[in-house]
Amino acid sequence: MYESSLTTHQLLDLLAAAPGRLLALTEGLTPAQLRTPPQPGEWSLTEVLAQLRACADVWGGYIDTLLTQDAPTFRAVNPTTYMKQTDYPRLEFHLSLQAFTTQREALLRALHPLPPEAYSRSATVITAGKPFQRTVHTYIEWLAVHERSHFKPIARIVDTVRG
Repeated sequence: MYESSLTTHQLLDLLAAAPGRLLALTEGLTPAQLRTPPQPGEWSLTEVLAQLRACADVWGGYIDTLLTQDAPTFRAVNPTTYMKQTDYPRLEFHLSLQAFTTQREALLRALHPLPPEAYSRSATVITAGKPFQRTVHTYIEWLAVHERSHFKPIARIVDTVRG
């Protein structure tokens, strides 16, 4: 899915920076601007944040499972499908961002003290096809790279809604 050559330390730095970066990009926008899609059929900033939160919930939950259970097996959940089962797209942007920030701080508190070998803890993940082996590192990479990929589109949305 997402593969990068970033080190664990670099990935953790990206994860730590994401909430603040999102706050800085959206600073000064009105509630209406935060809910306005740049084009019909596209996501608003509130909806993009909802999707980021869903990924953080799903993949962060997997990380927690990997850290608390030995060699677990679980079924993969699509974060976008999960998002549609939440109220995240309807929440006020800044309250949602605060929840995202709080969740991220908790994740980083769990990850920072880990010894290097803990990032290799693995699970068997059942998908529609064959099972896959995923690690703590896999999921922090997915979170960090996925979030990073949204920042240019977020900046474009901000420019569009600001007019």
